[in-house]
Amino acid sequence: MQKPVILVTGKNGQLGNELQVLAPGYPQYEFVFTDLPELDITDESSLDQFFDQYRPSFCINAGAYTAVDKAETDKELTLRVNADAVGYLAKRCAQSGAGFVHISTDYVFNGTGSEPYREDDPTDPVNYYGFSKLKGEEQALQYHPDVVIIRTSWVYSFFGHNFVKTMRRLMSERDTLNVVNDQVGSPTYAADLAKVILQVVDKLAGGKSTYGGIYHFSNEGIISWYDFAVAVRDISGLSCNVNPVPSTAYPTPAKRPSYSGMSKDKITRTFGIAVPDWRNSLESCISILAQQQ
Repeated sequence: MQKPVILVTGKNGQLGNELQVLAPGYPQYEFVFTDLPELDITDESSLDQFFDQYRPSFCINAGAYTAVDKAETDKELTLRVNADAVGYLAKRCAQSGAGFVHISTDYVFNGTGSEPYREDDPTDPVNYYGFSKLKGEEQALQYHPDVVIIRTSWVYSFFGHNFVKTMRRLMSERDTLNVVNDQVGSPTYAADLAKVILQVVDKLAGGKSTYGGIYHFSNEGIISWYDFAVAVRDISGLSCNVNPVPSTAYPTPAKRPSYSGMSKDKITRTFGIAVPDWRNSLESCISILAQQQ
């Protein structure tokens, strides 16, 4: 009997790489990991050929345009990758009866809240990246009503470019570092997110279609970027002096939400998921990074 095929887009990203690490622990599935140039998710004919060839039972869309500041000027490509391509994938999955898991972002909110955002809270992105990701959510829901959309935030990993790796590098090079302290949210270790996604796919494989909808997942705890940087320094055993500064000290092309904490009640209740504490997960990641030095 043929194993169900899981198509994963964005294999070269942080999440895509973490899913590849976990894949051998799920021998009941056959994983097909893709990225450019093997598959251009913005090309409908390429998607048709890919779906005909592999006939996936599930698709995990971990592919995205994530350069938040560049998105302000590179709008056409941002929208194609983060919105149009999501619609194309959702259509193909719906037509073939495949489950669809799509990854979105806390940036769909405007950040003026003070309580963890719930899935049904009003969206109001303050930058073009957030706008494009919201359009992607809309397309996914339009074309695949049973889609599972997981919004996440502040993703970091052993793989790729991210805040944790940048802080460790800068702190080893400098005596002093300034980090904004008026943007708060929740870090997400991509390895934890990857585990959750595969747990969700396992539930979907059980045949229930009632899991469709929007969910939030990040690590537990709400902190500032400054708090995050101090934790990176302390866990790494570095001695750099970290100074808290306001966002106005570092103007960026794209505005960032001031508050992006998200409630994980729905995902924990629906899928029986335990949410790791942000600091414990950061310690795990830094332990792996330190072994590679």
